[in-house]
Amino acid sequence: MPDAVVIGAGPNGLVAANVLADAGWSVEVLETQDEPGGAVRSDRGVHPDYVSDLFSAFYPLAAASPVLTRLDLAAEGLRWSHAPRVLAHPLSDGRCAVLERQVRDTATGLTGFGPHDGEAWQAMYDMWCRVGPDMVRALFTPFPPVRAGLRLAAKLRAPGGLRLARNLLLPVRRLGEEEFTGEGGRLLLAGCALHADLAPESAVSGGFGWLMAMLGQSHGFPVPVGGAQALTAALVSRLEKRGGAVRCGERVASVVVRGGTAAGVVTAGGETIGARRAVLADVSAPALYRDLVGEEHLPSRLVRDLERFQWDFATFKVDWALSGPVPWQAPGAAGSGTVHIADGVDGLSRFAAEIARGQVPGDPFVLLGQMTTADPSRSPAGTESAWAYTHVPQDITSDAGPDGITGRWDTREQEAMADRVEAQVERYAPGFRALIRARRILAPTTLQAMNENLHLGAINNGTTALHQQAIFRPVPGTGRPETPIKGLYLASAAAHPGGGVHGAPGANAARAALRPHGLHMLLHRAQRV
Repeated sequence: MPDAVVIGAGPNGLVAANVLADAGWSVEVLETQDEPGGAVRSDRGVHPDYVSDLFSAFYPLAAASPVLTRLDLAAEGLRWSHAPRVLAHPLSDGRCAVLERQVRDTATGLTGFGPHDGEAWQAMYDMWCRVGPDMVRALFTPFPPVRAGLRLAAKLRAPGGLRLARNLLLPVRRLGEEEFTGEGGRLLLAGCALHADLAPESAVSGGFGWLMAMLGQSHGFPVPVGGAQALTAALVSRLEKRGGAVRCGERVASVVVRGGTAAGVVTAGGETIGARRAVLADVSAPALYRDLVGEEHLPSRLVRDLERFQWDFATFKVDWALSGPVPWQAPGAAGSGTVHIADGVDGLSRFAAEIARGQVPGDPFVLLGQMTTADPSRSPAGTESAWAYTHVPQDITSDAGPDGITGRWDTREQEAMADRVEAQVERYAPGFRALIRARRILAPTTLQAMNENLHLGAINNGTTALHQQAIFRPVPGTGRPETPIKGLYLASAAAHPGGGVHGAPGANAARAALRPHGLHMLLHRAQRV
């Protein structure tokens, strides 16, 4: 019998298992899919000569994460690669907002949009250099982040600190309007905010957009050499060297609860696997509480609050094997690993508003990855392994475009949406479609089938909006990995601090298991009434 059973071999589950193994615990990880990795996997399924990342691809949060830094995955062979440019947002008139590797180059480019916009970007980055490290530490530690929070609070009391605090709460549209006279800086911030489900008019979208943009400026948007699977392979290798085991093709059907304590799990095959000390679940909050535990073991308030749990946007993704580089009209997009495609900030607002109304966007915001540009090992020289995703509503009421997409996601609807995404790319890169050697469509239902944590492709395991963060994540009165079941811990992105490949939810859950007598009884008391 292992000390701990971890449900799910995604990045958070594997980080949790590694932290426990470092403490001398015996750990067994059970994964439903036939291979580990969760949303950090790659394959050659589009074309045998091309490596394609199935889900996540660029990892600024991983590069900044103190959790992953402590694991020293370089010792397991993990290497990172960068595109010449971090991020680009081309415009239809040929101009292009570019986040360069060096801040002075980014600032120089933005000066072309507004005479003082380069200075504004430099000022943002200077503030990031002052508070960013403490902000990252506060974000990636269990809630409440006492030590890192105190350091951050002290810096916010210094000159400019209150202005920064206000900026973090602003909608990104307003933040961009206040800081930049031209469109370039505004686009970089607003596009980064829509890496989550935060519309340009949403509260705290300014803070999230600023965080992602500054991470890109300080750490880049790196990729694992050879594909996303290399990051997973490093985590698995490290765990196995410390005695941990990963069993794939093993679905967990339920958590064994005895006397209010998690005692192990039962697999779909009927095997009972006991856990001497803890069960850690790298699964969504609804799946953990409703499917694996059951309402009979839970406080009534938590059961009611789960009815209000909000998923983030659904996702539609297309992978391509291209015979040559994407022929961008704007030269600044050519060397960028990530490219945002939308008709200005207004286009981003229209896109988000259509999703809010339940409509499939007619002119979707497209986030495109040029993987060979970022890592030449991904495809033969002179070609490009590329992908793009866009968002659609979780519950579709109508199609703002011409194709009558309903959300059935049958072959016709998948092909129509993929063509719509390609048409957006073609607008900014004429001749793009002629380069396609092969494509693969990953509809929301496909993404969920490949990784059940991605509910219709909800990549953040719950909305990033303020009402479902910190003590409200995944439901009010939680905010930490402890659950009402003693010895059971939520170790997925459904827990604070949420989505992104940084390992914090898994590490937080493991540390809570190692110190089981903490704040969780106080934090969960509200769930018992």
